[in-house]
Amino acid sequence: MATTASTSRKSAGKTANKKAASPGKQAAPKKSVASQSAGSSAKTNDSMLADFFGDELKDIYWAEKHLVKTLPKMQKAATSADLKQAFADHLEATKEHVTRLEEVFELLGKKAQAKKCDAMAGITEEGAGIIEETEKGTATRDVGLILAAQKVEHYEIATYGGLAQLARTLGYNDAAEILETTLAEEKEADTLLTDIAENGVNYEASEEEGD
Repeated sequence: MATTASTSRKSAGKTANKKAASPGKQAAPKKSVASQSAGSSAKTNDSMLADFFGDELKDIYWAEKHLVKTLPKMQKAATSADLKQAFADHLEATKEHVTRLEEVFELLGKKAQAKKCDAMAGITEEGAGIIEETEKGTATRDVGLILAAQKVEHYEIATYGGLAQLARTLGYNDAAEILETTLAEEKEADTLLTDIAENGVNYEASEEEGD
């Protein structure tokens, strides 16, 4: 607006420009729906979809807190140095994921609550079974641990991807950005596990003699 007024003063005698430069006569441009909702993560939404979104947040919150307890056991059971380090690193990342979810709850004006995630409980139970059924110190156990860990990652990728989309739909854009950050990290973790498997562990396991 200031630029237009300045141009008008320099162009005295041009009636059209003077009219355009008159203060208070131009309506402020309307914001798009997207810009109106940007950063409005805490706005009230009483829809059934918003309720569903909140329930799913509780689900993945439980899952992440459960993984904080599970990953040290997987790290201890692993033999490959690379796999041990991957589990250690992802433990720290998972603690951060828990904190981020608490931020999302706060943005929504809700208390952070966990609701048992049956899917994650089942996947981690399967991982515990793999540890029991494989021989300590073998690459075969590492293969099993990688498989179990990737099942966890794929569940989380699906969950965070879906939640981020729902957050955008509901206008929770700040929350969506947080969820998308975690989604990217889960994808990176999955890729790292694949690399560890393909760059030695799978081959080593193939050389181990069975019963």
